[in-house]
Parts: sequence; C-alpha cells; structure tokens
Amino acid sequence: MSTPMDSVVIEPIDPANSVLGKLTLLLGAFGFDNPDLSLTELVRRSGLTKPTVHRLCGELIHWGYLERSGTDYRLGIRLFEIGQRVGSQRQLRDAARPFMEDVQRMTGGVVHLAVRYGTEVLYLDKITGHRVVQPSRIAGRMPMHCTATGKVLLAFASPELLRMVVAAGLTRMTRHTITAPGSLAHELAQVRRAHLSKEVEETRLGYLSMAAPIRDAAGSVIAALSATVPSARANLPLISRGVRNAAHSTSDSVARADPPGAADGTGGAVRPAPSRADYGEE
Repeated sequence: MSTPMDSVVIEPIDPANSVLGKLTLLLGAFGFDNPDLSLTELVRRSGLTKPTVHRLCGELIHWGYLERSGTDYRLGIRLFEIGQRVGSQRQLRDAARPFMEDVQRMTGGVVHLAVRYGTEVLYLDKITGHRVVQPSRIAGRMPMHCTATGKVLLAFASPELLRMVVAAGLTRMTRHTITAPGSLAHELAQVRRAHLSKEVEETRLGYLSMAAPIRDAAGSVIAALSATVPSARANLPLISRGVRNAAHSTSDSVARADPPGAADGTGGAVRPAPSRADYGEE
C-alpha cells in the first residue's frame, strides 16, 4: 500500500493543451469554500476560454461529474462515487477508523489520518468531538512543515522531499510556526528518534497536535495519525500514548491485509511486520 505521488514522476506539461488537462483545470477550480461557481467564475479560475468551459460543463453534466445549482455549477455525485473506489486509501482509512475512534474518546480532541500528496498533507479521515473545532477537512490539504502529521511524513521521507518543501517556502501560519530550514531539520531529526511529532500552536493559536507514523508490512511509513486538543488542557503523555498505540494497531491491520511478498508471490515471508521498536517503544 503506497501513498499518492511516492513513485510518480510527473513531466511538466501545459494542461491547457489536452482535453484531460482542461478537465483537470475545470474540476480543480471548485473548492471547499466555493462549491457553487458561475460560468464566468469558472472561466476566471481555470484560465480556459468561455466557449471551452461552456462545452466541457455540458458534457460533464451529462456524465454526472457536474450538476447545476440554479445558474451555477457544482461537482456531481459521480465524482464522489468514483472517489470511494480508490482502493489503497479506502483500505487504510478502514483499518485506522476504529483506532482513531479510540483516540478521540481518550483525548476528546480531533483525530486525523493523513498521507503525503506532493509537498502537502492530504487528510483521508477526521473524527471530531462536540467542542473542538479545526479548520481541516477530509480531502483537504495542509502544509507539511507546521502540522504534526506533516512532520512525521517529512521526517521519514527522502531528503529530497525536505528540499522541495523548503524551496516552496515555509509559510508562517502563526507566530509559533517554524520557518527556519535549520530549525525544521533539527526537529525532524527528533521525530525520527522518538517516532512521534508535536506541533504547538504552529497552525492555529490555542491548539497543539501530536502524531505517530503508520507503516506498511515492509516497515515504510505510509501515513500519519494525529490528535489535536486545546493547548490549555493537553495531557501530553495521554495523547502520545493514544496516537502511538493507534498508529501501531493500524500498522498491524495494514500488514495483515497486505503482507510483504504478497504481490511478488513470496507469500509474505520476506520482511517482518512493524514492531513496537518502530514506534520508539523498545
């Protein structure tokens, strides 16, 4: 089970030069805060010509990928249906869900399951309580350098990814956000030693998060599981124990569902499943 973009080499192309590229620009124009868009706004956001947008919208409506909302357009249910078929991420989410619920009950906070997408964190799942409000969304993205899940994924990725993240700019989200490359590299080294990350009010004032890595049967980090709580009532030992146990249990489930060697016919007898030592619990 691999995460998106881990082994994909993308050649630079102009998306406006192909039908698929134009569709990507058009569908990508919709956002969480802008679910309904007019034809004029779609033209502005996509950079495509008005006749092209009008024609593509008509075809996408026909196939269920867009819907009409009065005079505006919105994403269609067909996209949701197809999205639920992304096998590896659905399996990962299903494996993590019961343990995420345990962490939420234990901490009373918001629990996230995240993977890497390019140089960002992509949230696959989120469980929230009644009081804690977080700006994250399922299928939403956040920076890697200032989120607990992002730091885990960055710490166990290749050095090239860190160079890419730094080159893109370490955006300051609060006054506590780490924006110095040296400081970030030092913290990532600590994450690798502890198999645990923490961010304190780096993405939102008044909240802190802790995250632990989820590994596949080969021991590679494929995701991160985190808990976020108000800083004023954070019980760090409880949170760290909760996310570590949940990440380890999820890793066990992933390993059982996709044992090493299953794809190459060796019957899963090549490498051991993740152990407690992989989570700093020797």
